[in-house]
Amino acid sequence: MIVAANFKTNKTRAQTRDYMDEVNEYIRAENVEAHVIVFPPATAYDNYGQGAIQGAQNAYAVENGAFTGEIGLDQLKEFGIKTILIGHSERRHILGESQEEIAFKFAYFQSLGYEIVYCIGEQLETRKLGEAALMQYIETQLVGIDMEYEKLIIAYEPVWAIGTGLVPSNEDIFSIHKALRAKTSRPLLYGGSVKVNNMREIVDLDNVDGVLVGGASLYAQSFCEMIKIAEEA
Repeated sequence: MIVAANFKTNKTRAQTRDYMDEVNEYIRAENVEAHVIVFPPATAYDNYGQGAIQGAQNAYAVENGAFTGEIGLDQLKEFGIKTILIGHSERRHILGESQEEIAFKFAYFQSLGYEIVYCIGEQLETRKLGEAALMQYIETQLVGIDMEYEKLIIAYEPVWAIGTGLVPSNEDIFSIHKALRAKTSRPLLYGGSVKVNNMREIVDLDNVDGVLVGGASLYAQSFCEMIKIAEEA
């Protein structure tokens, strides 16, 4: 089972240090076997010790160079980061990353052997058109992506559910994950308003191998409860 926390543009390094200390202590004390990943903002990268894996929310497909505002491999290597989040809806729809750019980034980090958490998901207007239209839309987000890359984790996040408190029905999550399973044997995560009180029923669904959590992951105690649920699933 996989439990991943995406901090987005939240937490300072000091706040992240306190958080990671608490989460890592829980992982060690409870001998947690779940695969736990935390994606802090780039300004909070540090050496946090054993426990949760530290991942990058984003990076440019370059070792270093004249790319103002970006970070490259040199900055990731400094902290031993070998896991990256690619294709998140906020980078697609707010920051304008095209599928061509996303696929190029994917291929670059795949060539380096990175663990890639690759995000896909539809907007509300697409959801309203039905599952056939939804899957057709998701197909456009899979162009140029090696769906059997050995270090790939797919995260399905309906855009309209992220941070809204809205969650698809369990039947909808089950149906989409079943359709995705036909396209890959790699782990499938669900994301979008995942909380402690709804996580258990989500991870109990067939073909749901874990969760990618946003706002609810910002509290170490809640995230530890989610890790516990993953361990019990």
